[in-house]
Amino acid sequence: MSRIERLEILQVDLPPKVARSDAIQSFATQETPMMRITDSDGATGIGYSYTIGQGGSSIIALLRDHLGPMLLGRDADCIDAIWHDLFMKTHALSVGPLVALSLAAIDTALWDLRGKKTGLPLHRLAGGAKPRIPVYTTEGGWLHMSEAEIVADAEAALANGFAGTKIKVGRATVQEDIARLSAVRRVVGDRFQIMTDANQGFTVAEAIRRAGAFEAAGLDLAWYEEPLPAEDVEGHVRLSAATRIPVAVGESLYHPAQFRDYLARGGCSIVQVDVARIGGITPWLKTAHLAETFNVPVCPHFLMELHLPLVCAVPNGAWLEHIPQLDDIAASRVVVKDGFATPPEAPGNGIEWDEAEIARRQSFTPIVLR
Repeated sequence: MSRIERLEILQVDLPPKVARSDAIQSFATQETPMMRITDSDGATGIGYSYTIGQGGSSIIALLRDHLGPMLLGRDADCIDAIWHDLFMKTHALSVGPLVALSLAAIDTALWDLRGKKTGLPLHRLAGGAKPRIPVYTTEGGWLHMSEAEIVADAEAALANGFAGTKIKVGRATVQEDIARLSAVRRVVGDRFQIMTDANQGFTVAEAIRRAGAFEAAGLDLAWYEEPLPAEDVEGHVRLSAATRIPVAVGESLYHPAQFRDYLARGGCSIVQVDVARIGGITPWLKTAHLAETFNVPVCPHFLMELHLPLVCAVPNGAWLEHIPQLDDIAASRVVVKDGFATPPEAPGNGIEWDEAEIARRQSFTPIVLR
């Protein structure tokens, strides 16, 4: 039995590769809280989380002052017990993003540690359901971009081997949204998938109205993502009953029970569980298998380096979202070929970190707990 002996907490801030804007916000920077966990055998696992520009210091404080000290001396193999204990000991702060994002840094490090000690890559360790996954890109469909720009990016994505692209919706009028989507559809043809994302920007009535207009325009959309505020389960139930376009939710949900409410009431038909925002790999897998019991696919949000092995671990993994964000601090890459990506076979989470670059970019001197 190996005990957790040493923790190292740090943060790296990563600028986005392109300007990112949607119906409600802009992506300022990826604050990347990280944790290294070393056990009594001398093995180390590395985990991380993220924000889009706010709250990183709060996550670091929670790790340093509360969650980290609770980890020392624990059996590193008891990942589920650790997750549950830490969640319950911070229950007065849950369910919510700060606790979930903090737990994710710990939990992903523990899974990385387990994989390295067993010699298994994450996609096999967590289930080994499939050898590859189709990939779509998000980087070229941001709301501020012109019609010509999103068309050019979609053409490039098709040429570069992607199987689909995501276009943000929520322009001032539905006609603008339709014009942009129609222009993309004309150049990519029928076999290339188009996903849409409203980033919680609509009222129920407007979400239903735009869904009807998208259907009438014959756009054949793969899904309609976050059309309403995430807390409005009833609104999503009404919308799902009113449209044939699959409704996708999940990036703004922070516990498997929240997905249960959506699935049980028919409020979504695609689950986009985010491994950081749900609190790590442990609850991610619970959520994915919950969705499987409802025959609902999983198409996770962001963090492609972790999600690639995870969507290949479960039978209902359907798509990987391609947003390069770790390229500045990692030597490994997600490679897209003929529309698909293959998970890494390296033991652990499969991310080859550039330690020198992490050290150069870190926001403060790493915090060490023993």
